[in-house]
Amino acid sequence: MLTLQNWLLFYEKNYVFVGRVTGRFYREDGLPTPELMQVEAMITKGLEANKQELKEKQKFPPCNAEWSSTRGSRFWCSLESGGVSRDWTGVPRKLYKPGAKEPHCVCVRTTGPPSDQTPDSSPHKNRGDLDHPNLGEYTGCPPLAITCSFPL
Repeated sequence: MLTLQNWLLFYEKNYVFVGRVTGRFYREDGLPTPELMQVEAMITKGLEANKQELKEKQKFPPCNAEWSSTRGSRFWCSLESGGVSRDWTGVPRKLYKPGAKEPHCVCVRTTGPPSDQTPDSSPHKNRGDLDHPNLGEYTGCPPLAITCSFPL
């Protein structure tokens, strides 16, 4: 639905409006049909999901990753890993999302309060988001290493 909305925005921006096609989305009097209203509701829901995903990506940016048939896999964090610029590097962790079959690698802050701590919360342990319940360490990777390698 968001792809459809992007297509619509492109045409609205680049072409002169001349009318509507009656049928599935517009009645003969030019008013929207219930189906169009459903589509618009789905687009709104998709935009909200995108906002939430961007917020999550700021909190847990994806790791950089590479694989080689001779060296195996490597995950690492940097100040711009996952395309997210920030002032901390972080360490690689497995993020388990409800409903996902497999975890994925994210970079996790190691200092300061947890990202979702409220001002009235008890004092934090200066461990950033390391204690988040949906995170797991990579076996064989030192807990505070910014790079994890998994040879073949």
